[in-house]
Amino acid sequence: MQLTLQTTREDHRIAWLAALAITIHIAESALPSPIPGIKPGLANIVTIIVLMQFGWTTAVWVALLRVVVGSLLVGTFLSPTFMLSLGGAVASLAVLGVASRLPGRGVGPVGYCVLAAMTHIAAQFWIAYWLFIPHDALFHLLPVLMTAAVIAGLVTGVIAHAVLDRLSDTDYGRHPAAAAAD
Repeated sequence: MQLTLQTTREDHRIAWLAALAITIHIAESALPSPIPGIKPGLANIVTIIVLMQFGWTTAVWVALLRVVVGSLLVGTFLSPTFMLSLGGAVASLAVLGVASRLPGRGVGPVGYCVLAAMTHIAAQFWIAYWLFIPHDALFHLLPVLMTAAVIAGLVTGVIAHAVLDRLSDTDYGRHPAAAAAD
């Protein structure tokens, strides 16, 4: 007896976008960091583009698959690094979910990236404090970490904005509702 798994176009889209985010995640993990634990978050560009093109649910799938599969491939699954990454991703997705439901046009790709980066680092900080380094001296790092998050969020936001502009020029990958609204 052969079991056949039925997939949808949305499943394929999530798989391709998650694969792209995982590839960027793995490449980014090989980059040296001036401050241990701080990375620019280039894979989050994919999450923000997915959020804006296909919605929050698809962005959740892509982000969580990136964290889990990326950690399996890099060799950090169930390690402290994985817990920090997953906690940051879940917190960021929660904030993005709220921000994406704001009235009007939302906060745009730069705003989403800054919010996500700041939330990600704040969640990682608190997880590190509660689980791994419960020492008040850790709070001296928080301003440096949040500054790095804002800078990384601005950089990734500008990149996400440029990619979205390029996609809108070609109509490639546009959400059917967005295309119908034009």
